[in-house]
Amino acid sequence: MTRGKSLILVLGMMVLGMPVAHAQYTAKEWPEGSSKQRFADTCGGCHDINRVRVGYTPDGWLTVVRMMQNMNAPVPAEEWGAMTDYLIKNFPERKRPEAVIIDGPAKVDIKMWDVPTQGSRPHDPLGARDGSIWWTGQLVNKLGRVDPKTGAIREYTLKSAFTGPHGLVDDKAGNIWFTGNNTGLIGKLDPNTGVVTEYPLPDPNAKDPHSLTFDQSGILWFTVQQANMVGRLDPASGAIKLVTSPTPKSRPYGIQINEQGVPVFVEFGSNKIATIDPKTLAIKEYPLPDAAVRPRRLAIGPDGMIWYADFARGFIGKLDLATGAVKEWPSPSGPKSEPYGMVFTKGAVWYNESGAKPNTIVRFDPATEKFQSWAIPGGGDIVRNMSLLPNGDPVMANSLVNQVGEVEIKQAGTPAAAH
Repeated sequence: MTRGKSLILVLGMMVLGMPVAHAQYTAKEWPEGSSKQRFADTCGGCHDINRVRVGYTPDGWLTVVRMMQNMNAPVPAEEWGAMTDYLIKNFPERKRPEAVIIDGPAKVDIKMWDVPTQGSRPHDPLGARDGSIWWTGQLVNKLGRVDPKTGAIREYTLKSAFTGPHGLVDDKAGNIWFTGNNTGLIGKLDPNTGVVTEYPLPDPNAKDPHSLTFDQSGILWFTVQQANMVGRLDPASGAIKLVTSPTPKSRPYGIQINEQGVPVFVEFGSNKIATIDPKTLAIKEYPLPDAAVRPRRLAIGPDGMIWYADFARGFIGKLDLATGAVKEWPSPSGPKSEPYGMVFTKGAVWYNESGAKPNTIVRFDPATEKFQSWAIPGGGDIVRNMSLLPNGDPVMANSLVNQVGEVEIKQAGTPAAAH
């Protein structure tokens, strides 16, 4: 297989969230239709049909098709229309839980901006230090920036083709750092010049660099999901160190730094949250009580409590690192609501339900243990991560609808819960 075709295959798997190990599905497994053989020949090599069966709305499939076109999928131009019709007809959107909307004391205004390049698959958002909102255009090899005050948008093309930009964070100098999900690198963009510097991971097995964050001393920490690793990069020297998670296939995912400068990350392939000693790189794992928990993102409260989004069971939870104590609450839209992106701001946990229709923004007040929720305008599909602007407002990137957004908090809630 050529490198170019391999890149297309791997990126194609990203669209439907399929592990790279799946491949080779024959024509008999695809529904009858004029495009059946084309799907078997072109798409069956990388897409598990059971993932395709998850389905999308017609608009959703149009976006997915545009994603595949962005990746130069080997389909003749004249066949894309028939293939799109085949998908819409045979793979309608699966039944999803209806969003549960709960009133409460907080007041918000949710603002959305369309990403200019179609099929970008905006993955991670970033509330930058200058008040701008950034996103990774995972399937168009770009980073984007919008000024919330003016609506001005600019996109930056990355250095290497098919980088697969994923996570985002900025440094004190205004540089934008990202994980190159497909090419195994950490990247740095200088927004003033557009110049991109790349830091390849030293281990060829370190596939899928995922999320990243800076500690208080300016060291960059990141997860490497499929390789089951956590990494550290010193921007001053470019030196990278990688360590393997003690639990096989634990899939290190979201990562944050606590007030003591200790990286905390969730293991999406297991029911564990872990810390890594910034000096020795020793990893300590904290098993969560239910074996079915699959934490995907996390946030850290001002009291040091670790909040996590349990994607598999439809819960949010709180872990006390000092005692190991865990407490959980069911998300309003139920066990299939798929809590995902999460931040802690203005006295509360804010997160989204990525499985609910429409996607929601949810506020949970730890003081009262009460939820409040809002539907994301336009449906929201699919918010994979959240970040914070300097003023404390959450921001999001919505993959399937090609948008980024801001949750402008007009009134944070009860005085007792505010910070």
